[in-house]
Amino acid sequence: MKSHLLRIATLPGHIRWGSTLGLFLALAAGGSAAAQGTPEQRRACTPDVYRLCAGEIPNARAITACLRRQKANLSPACAAVFER
Repeated sequence: MKSHLLRIATLPGHIRWGSTLGLFLALAAGGSAAAQGTPEQRRACTPDVYRLCAGEIPNARAITACLRRQKANLSPACAAVFER
């Protein structure tokens, strides 16, 4: 188990970030099994996360809260993710 966690910790940043963004989308969608954050949803919100909530990375709950606070400033594609 320890070696598995060590491998995760040494993954490149973009892979860890993708995992974090996937978790954030799952939380944003209410955590239902059917809404785990598709690649399209991640692509839709990634620019907004970097633009509006970069200081919250990698905290998925903080990213979700930040994007909800910034709803008026979200791109149309990311706003659609939160409307579901």
